[in-house]
Amino acid sequence: MQSAARRNRTVKHLDWTEHIPDGEWAIYDSAIQAARRTGNRFMLAGAFSLACYTGRWRNTKDIDFYILPRERDAFIAALTEAGFRDYHEKAPYDRNWIYRSYRGDCIVDLIWAMANQRAQVDEEWFEHAPEIYVCGQLLKVAPAEELLWCKLFVLQRDRCDWPDVLNLIHSLGADLDWEHLLHRLNDDLPLLAGVLNVYGWLCPGNDLRLPASLRELVPHSGKRDALMEDSNRIRLLDSRPWFVTALERT
Repeated sequence: MQSAARRNRTVKHLDWTEHIPDGEWAIYDSAIQAARRTGNRFMLAGAFSLACYTGRWRNTKDIDFYILPRERDAFIAALTEAGFRDYHEKAPYDRNWIYRSYRGDCIVDLIWAMANQRAQVDEEWFEHAPEIYVCGQLLKVAPAEELLWCKLFVLQRDRCDWPDVLNLIHSLGADLDWEHLLHRLNDDLPLLAGVLNVYGWLCPGNDLRLPASLRELVPHSGKRDALMEDSNRIRLLDSRPWFVTALERT
């Protein structure tokens, strides 16, 4: 069952939209209009969706849309008609889960599955997607739980999305639907337990209100009697500013 926090969730962080360069937004807006012309639903993913939950904008020079697998051809046709070209001509990529297009120096990605094919976007993603106005456009945002779920698997030699996961947990924490995540992860639960143990080390004292079955796997996550002076541990990992709680102190 969906938690009350998830049913009533609203995206509160809006000031980050002021940092989107006008020239880039013009391209993104064109892609949004093309996507709307398909008559199909889509959601913000990637850096845009992360900013919606954390309030921290990271300019990746691209915008990502989650779409249903069966509707990808319609979206690809719409972007092509709007003047976007297939990025495959510049750099080959795996077409089994993503369509990458570009115009100018900006990329527009259509994503319908995880890169590892563990799961595809489904109707439930849209049922629980909050909405936000971005530069005057009302857009759906990928649910935080599904966003976190996808990013847990990005743990590569040259890229790791766990910093994004840690920021999501810090920003939403007790409001995350942990039971839903447990359902989504199933046999992949050790990934979530791993990142929660790291978070508990980074932010001792934060109460995430984990279900009992999950807290048994992460006994040190969210201990209320932990020493808050340990909260500077982020500096043991990286001196660059990327973790929300460290940025809030600067």
